[in-house]
Amino acid sequence: MTCREAERLVMPYINGSITDEELEGFLEHIETCENCREELEIYFTVDVGIRQLDQGTGTYNIKGALETALALSRQRIHTLHLLQTARYAVNTLCFWSVLMILIIQFRMWGQNGF
Repeated sequence: MTCREAERLVMPYINGSITDEELEGFLEHIETCENCREELEIYFTVDVGIRQLDQGTGTYNIKGALETALALSRQRIHTLHLLQTARYAVNTLCFWSVLMILIIQFRMWGQNGF
């Protein structure tokens, strides 16, 4: 992902409207690009700060809130990868099960003479 693409995704990330595919690339880029990370921090600080002031609530630990949001996003991506792996495993198991049932059925038909 380029810096331009990451910068375009900063506000969707903050608003929670980023797709899972975009989120994974965005997180990878933010981890390696200091400029984009800084831009995310600025936008996040402004957005969360204004919301907390409007609501009169919050701990005002905005940097900690950003780190928590990033950790939750990383956890979401990790969970999605685990679910995808489990789905592949179940699909593979189903395929081999159906194949074995067909082989056994053909053997039975062969022994009984169709």
